[in-house]
Amino acid sequence: MKVKLTIKESRCRCGYHHTGETYLVGDICPPICHELWHAAYPNIFALQNGASLDFGNQRDRKFEVRCPDQGRVVLVGEILETDLDKVKDGS
Repeated sequence: MKVKLTIKESRCRCGYHHTGETYLVGDICPPICHELWHAAYPNIFALQNGASLDFGNQRDRKFEVRCPDQGRVVLVGEILETDLDKVKDGS
């Protein structure tokens, strides 16, 4: 399953990430900084393997993580809708 990552907010100290950027995670790591990837990867792996996660007051097939550098970058990850349809249909 593919996970779409979106930079929801960015005050990146290095200027590497910008609000609104999106990445698609399939079989390999997208070009995001290692620290942010390290924070997000456990959630990405869980979603790719069918998990639903705590998201606010509910469970959902998405997550939000903050950069370990004082939360300067906020990343939202979610299963792509086309992949959700495949899961529901059993394909």
